[in-house]
Amino acid sequence: MKNFCIKPLVSTVLFGLILVSACKKNSTSPDVVPPTPVNPVGTRDELTKDSIFLYAKELYYWNTSLPTYEVFKPRSFSSNETELFAITQYSKNPDTGLPYEYVANSTSPKYSFFDYGATGKTAALKADLNGTENDFGFSVLYNTIPDLRIKYVYPNSPASAQGLTRGCRITAINGRTNISYSSGNVAFLNDALFGTAASINLTFTDLAGVSKSVTVSKSTYTLNPILFTNVYTVGTKKVGYVVFNSYTNNVTAAINSTFANFATQGVTEVIVDLRYNGGGYVSTATQIIDILAPSGQNGNVMYTSYYNSYLQGLNNLTKEQKKATVISHQPLLDAQGKIQSFTGGVNGKYATYADLDYSSTSADNIERFAKSGSLNLNRVYFIVTEATASASELTINCLKPVMDVKLIGTQTYGKPVGFFPIKIDKVEMYIPEFETKNQLGVGGYYSGLAVDKEAYEDLTKDWGDASESLLNLALTYARTGSFVTTAAKSATLGANSTTSLQRLSSAEIKLVSEQLDQSGFKGMVKEPSKKF
Repeated sequence: MKNFCIKPLVSTVLFGLILVSACKKNSTSPDVVPPTPVNPVGTRDELTKDSIFLYAKELYYWNTSLPTYEVFKPRSFSSNETELFAITQYSKNPDTGLPYEYVANSTSPKYSFFDYGATGKTAALKADLNGTENDFGFSVLYNTIPDLRIKYVYPNSPASAQGLTRGCRITAINGRTNISYSSGNVAFLNDALFGTAASINLTFTDLAGVSKSVTVSKSTYTLNPILFTNVYTVGTKKVGYVVFNSYTNNVTAAINSTFANFATQGVTEVIVDLRYNGGGYVSTATQIIDILAPSGQNGNVMYTSYYNSYLQGLNNLTKEQKKATVISHQPLLDAQGKIQSFTGGVNGKYATYADLDYSSTSADNIERFAKSGSLNLNRVYFIVTEATASASELTINCLKPVMDVKLIGTQTYGKPVGFFPIKIDKVEMYIPEFETKNQLGVGGYYSGLAVDKEAYEDLTKDWGDASESLLNLALTYARTGSFVTTAAKSATLGANSTTSLQRLSSAEIKLVSEQLDQSGFKGMVKEPSKKF
């Protein structure tokens, strides 16, 4: 598992940071107030809790809402998770009056989490992000209350080897035939799919109507997030279609090949299906943006990253003042994961996070368009749902000001903030540390991106089936310039047929999607990088 290029020494993190001494307040930067120093005496667990809070005081995007160390009392929390949840509930979104990281009926933050390594509960998230998985290789979702379907299967996965495809209807799991939607059955499915069992017994009906029973066993496979590609002839147009499930770091060549094929076939419009894509690496997002964007944008701002006022104010501090910060104990590694010698830095030995420039005017925080490939597009469609998040939303938000973009499906997840991991002893902490805004300064979509055409997906169809509701809407627009269809067809496209009475509500779909796709990473990881 990749460590995201951060491997600080345990003793430095736990003990060095808590020896922070108060530095003189800089008159030109009143927001730069170091965390309260604490006594470096305590158990390893207590010192970890101190570190979690002190790093949040410096790095958390909404750090100004956090109380002092004495008021917060980090050592009073029963676990790292309860402390992190408390940290994330101070900052209120003025548009909703609720915390930015509020999740209804949950004691977990919307964005922040811990990773405990290969055996931890978030190991699957990191594996999904880095392109290697050890699981069954599929996920499920309810099409209607009694109708449980396969929503996707990864190529070369154990599920794929057993003949499972998107659209197969599950009729029994581990001998249980009553699997209609209910909270009890969702809990059962969650345990069957993501529990400790090494195999799962499935009975399903495939898309040809044939009933089959198989046993799927977990195994390790290379994750390919490109689930399907095709080119459609729509009138006189060529329209490319790609289903992209995660912004992993192992897919550069496959992305280039897919879109190069579209260009070779004369594609002028592209449909990018991000309905289950929770994000991943910002570097992968910028690769796709540069392929889709018009060449006329070369050199223009794609997006800018904004950090909190504390970090931006570091430029006004002396070297000694910077040395008193907590982040000066996080080494900034090079592309090979090695410490960079930097005698001019805050500690005089190696580069650290305190040596970076966090101002929004810094070239390090401004990404610019650099067109790649030969696609010359008139329009791009994005198929999205409530599971479309983070780096996926970044892709859409960056392209909106520069070309014709249409969104089809349901409102997205809402994550305009990103993070880089902070190593604290044996745990990596992920908290929002920056927000991105496009070239027009637009960001802040905490409630998600609104769609141009709202519609439910059809889980009874395999990838590429032109009659699938969301894909059909994109192809209809490509053909006619409108989402309007005949009355008979419109019922199908809008999923407003007689089965709609048995359809889950939007809130239920969102909840079930979260519970039954725990290997899906929702995040936007941007590794701080600078060569010293």
